[in-house]
Amino acid sequence: MTVLPDDGLSLAAEFPDATHEQWQRLVEGVLRKSGKEASGEAAEEALSTKLEDGLTTRPLYTARTGAPDADATGLPGFAPFVRGGRAEGNAATGWDVRQRHLGTDPVRVNEAVLADLENGVTSLWLTVGRGGIPVDGLARALEGVYLDLAPVSLDAGADHAEAARAFLALCAERGTRPEAVHASLGADPLGHEARTGEVLDLAEAVESAKAVADHPHVRALTVDALPYHEAGGSAAEELGLSLATGVAYLRALTDGGLSVESALRQVEFRYAATADQFLTISKLRAARRLWARIAEACGAPAAGAQRQHVVTSPVMMTRRDPWVNMLRTTVACMAAGVGGADSVTVLPFDHELGLPDAFARRIARNTSTILLEESHLARVIDPAGGSHYVERLTDELAHAAWEFFQTLEKAGGQAAALRSGLVADRLAATWAERSKKLAKRREPITGVSEFPLLAEKPVVREPAPAAPSGGLPRVRRDEAYEALRARSDAHLAATGARPRIFLAALGPAAAHTARATFAANLFQAGGVTPVHDPVSVDPSTAAEAYAASGADGMAVLCSSDALYEEQAEAVAAALRAAGATTVYLAGKPGTAEAAVDAYVFAGCDAVAVLSSVLDRMGVAS
Repeated sequence: MTVLPDDGLSLAAEFPDATHEQWQRLVEGVLRKSGKEASGEAAEEALSTKLEDGLTTRPLYTARTGAPDADATGLPGFAPFVRGGRAEGNAATGWDVRQRHLGTDPVRVNEAVLADLENGVTSLWLTVGRGGIPVDGLARALEGVYLDLAPVSLDAGADHAEAARAFLALCAERGTRPEAVHASLGADPLGHEARTGEVLDLAEAVESAKAVADHPHVRALTVDALPYHEAGGSAAEELGLSLATGVAYLRALTDGGLSVESALRQVEFRYAATADQFLTISKLRAARRLWARIAEACGAPAAGAQRQHVVTSPVMMTRRDPWVNMLRTTVACMAAGVGGADSVTVLPFDHELGLPDAFARRIARNTSTILLEESHLARVIDPAGGSHYVERLTDELAHAAWEFFQTLEKAGGQAAALRSGLVADRLAATWAERSKKLAKRREPITGVSEFPLLAEKPVVREPAPAAPSGGLPRVRRDEAYEALRARSDAHLAATGARPRIFLAALGPAAAHTARATFAANLFQAGGVTPVHDPVSVDPSTAAEAYAASGADGMAVLCSSDALYEEQAEAVAAALRAAGATTVYLAGKPGTAEAAVDAYVFAGCDAVAVLSSVLDRMGVAS
C-alpha cells in the first residue's frame, strides 16, 4: 500500500512544473497542423482575440502575465472597492432583485408590482411622467406597497423633480420614517439629454439632493450609462462617460453646498450587463475602482464605494426567437452578481416586443431567484477575484476608461462633449466597427444570424410606451437581420410564400453536408427558404430539380472542392438552362470561377449578400 505524505496533496511533487515556453511549443505544433507557421509569442498571439477598446484576450493567463498586485484591488468594503463596496458583499441576503415596470396605467402597474413583490422581487423600478405612470398616479401604483420594506427607484426624465416630491410626500403621508425609506429618485439631467437632446438644469437635481438630507438611504441622482451602451458604446466608453457624468454631478452638488462625502452618497450608477460574462464582471469591478479614484482625488476616499444598479443589456435582446433571450439574460445576471452589483434588473425575454406579460416577468424575477437560492451565487464575495484573467481585464478596462474620461474632461466635461457631438461621433464609430462583425457573423446571434427558425410563430405583445428619443440613437444587435426578415415577412404576406433558393448539393452527404448546412443557415438569416430536395444532384438531374423547387431565380452549389472541379461547371449550366439567373457557390472565392456568379463563405458580409439576394429576387425593401 502506498502511503501519501501528510504535508498536503503532493501527488505531482515528483513532476517538474511545465514552463510557459513548453506550452508555447505545443501551441506551435497545433498551429502547424492547421497550416499556420508561428513560434513563441507569435504562436500565442495567433490564439488571442481582439476586443473593443484596443484590448486583447489571450489564450492563457498566469502570474507571468503581470496581474495587478493586491494593492490595486484591496479587500471587499475597502478602497479602491474593486472587490465590492461592502465588506459583507451580497453574502447575507443576495443582491437586490429590481423589476422594471413600463406601464402607463397606475392600476395595471399596481397589479404587476404586487405580484412581483409577492414572488421574489425586492425592489421596484418605475417609469414616471412622460411615457410612464402619471405623477399624480404614483400613489395608486404603489398602493399596498410597504415603502419601508420595498425600495423604489424612479425614472422620470424631465419630470424627476415633480416625481421626487410626489414620492417623498407619499412616504410622509403613510408615516414612513425618513431613515426607513430606501429609494433612488433618479434625477439624471445629462442622461436625459443624451436620450432626448433636451437640456435640463442641474439645479433641480441639486435641490432634490438637499431635500433628502435627512433620508440616509435615499439617493437623489442616478448616473445612467444605458444611453451610451444603447448607442453602441463599448465597455470602456460606457465607463468613461459614466465617470464624466458622475464628476459633473459632484461639481454641481458641492457647488450647491453639499460636502464631498454627502455628494458622493447621493449618486447611484446604472450599467448594462451583457452575455459576455467576463467582460461584464471586469467592467463592474473596474467601475468601482475608477469611482474610488475620483473620491480619492476629491479628498474623500472612504466614501468612494460606488452603488451599482445593473440591467441586462437591451442591445443584446432579439425580436426573432425571443426565447433565446432567457439564456442571454441568465448569463448576464450571473455576471452582474459575480461582478458585485448591488441591484440587478433582468429584462423580460419579450422586452423588445412590447409590454411583457405575466409569464415573462415571472421568468425574469426567477432568474435571480435560481442563481441566488439554488446556485448560491452570492455566498462567496467577489468569486472572480484572484483570477489572472479577470484581474488583468479589470485593470486594462480601467486604464482604457480613464483615458477616455480624460478626453471628455479635456473637451470641457460631459455636457460639452454631448453638445459638441464628440460623444455621438465616438459611439457611432464604435458601433460601425461592431456592425461589421455582426454582418460577417464574427459576432453570431443565435436564432437570428445563426440557426434561425423561419417557421417560428411570432410572439405578439401589447405595444410599450414610446421610448424617449431625439438624442443618441438606440441600436440593437439584430437590427440589420431584422430588416431582412421584415422584407421576407412582407413578401410572405403578399404572395403566400417566402423567397426561395435552391441548394444544389453535389455528391454524397459526406461531401456536401457541411457546406449545405452552412448555406441553408446563411440564407435563412435573411428570411430566404433553402430548398434542399433532392438530397443530391448531378448535371443530368439539376435542371429538373431546380424547376421543381420553386426557387426565385437563385441556386447555390454545395460540395467539396474536388467535386466542384469535376461538376460545378456542368451543374451551373444546367441550372441556368432551367431558369436560374444567379448561381452561388458555397466555398472559397475563386473556386470554379468561370461557372458561378458569386460566393458565400465563412466571414463573408452576410447582410450585404442577403440584401443583394432579396433585391435580385424582387423582394420589396
